[in-house]
Amino acid sequence: MREISAAAMQAVLAQSTPEVFVPCLSINHPTFANPIRLAFNTEVMHRAAGDYMPYAFQIDLPAQHDDSLPQVKLTVDNVDLQVNDAIRTLQGPPTVTMDVVMASSPDVMEIGPFNYNLQSATANADTIQGVLGFEDDIFSQQVPGQNYLPSNSPGLFL
Repeated sequence: MREISAAAMQAVLAQSTPEVFVPCLSINHPTFANPIRLAFNTEVMHRAAGDYMPYAFQIDLPAQHDDSLPQVKLTVDNVDLQVNDAIRTLQGPPTVTMDVVMASSPDVMEIGPFNYNLQSATANADTIQGVLGFEDDIFSQQVPGQNYLPSNSPGLFL
């Protein structure tokens, strides 16, 4: 069961509220001096982790299927090319952390954090579309985890 703050619960249950829930993204890679921090907001969101810049993005949560791992689809606005230029030069996948906060208390995570790896990305003049998934993709792992050869398992080859 997910726990949220009393203020968030009151906002959710109220008939009307001035509270705003703000989704936030943090894109990080070992080669970045600072993570790229984005908030789906109209103004800069000051948080303890740093400033989250106002940026348009859309998160499509996965459908639940028994035969596949969930993947999150992320669409980020490509107007100023900041995110596009940063992702284009990377070697290896960046990590993407998502959370949701209230605008009145930006340092209290109401939902999250959810940690993903950027598995693939495509871009055009308007948007960057990415697929987020988990680092440990069990469907891509070799089974068994090692090869049994005479050099590493001499007891099997008598």
